[in-house]
Amino acid sequence: MNADDKGILNNARVATRLPAQDLDRARRFYSEQLGLEPVDERPGGLLYRCGGADFALFQSAGESPGTFTQMGWEVDDIEAVVSELERRGVVFEEVDLPGLRTRDGIAEIDGNYPSKGARGERGAWFRDSEGNMLGVGQPVV
Repeated sequence: MNADDKGILNNARVATRLPAQDLDRARRFYSEQLGLEPVDERPGGLLYRCGGADFALFQSAGESPGTFTQMGWEVDDIEAVVSELERRGVVFEEVDLPGLRTRDGIAEIDGNYPSKGARGERGAWFRDSEGNMLGVGQPVV
C-alpha cells in the first residue's frame, strides 16, 4: 500500500451482512416485529434498505453468537422506538454490568462517541429471530 492508497475505503458504502439459519423465519421477524420489507431478494438472501444504508440477511448453516452488537440504528427518540418495538413483540435485553445498566431496556452510556458532538448515548439491544444482536441508539447532546 502506498501513500496514495490511504483512505481507499473512505468513500465506500458500508453494508452489514447478518446470518440466518431460517430465511423465512427471519423475513417474518423483520416484517412483523421491525416493520421492514426487503427491497430485493435472491435465492439465499434478502436485501433491506434503511436511511440510505443497506443490510442483508443471508442463508447460513452457522449460528450467530449474539454476544455483541452486529448492527444498530441511530434514532431520534429511543423511548418511542423501544415502546413501539415492544408492542410488536420485540424483547429487549436487560444489562447489569459495571458501567452499563439498562432501566426499562435502555442504558445511559456516558462519553460515547464525542466526535459526534454528543455527551453520550442511550442504547437498547435485542436479538432477532436468528440470534443476531441488534441495537438502537440515540446520541445525547
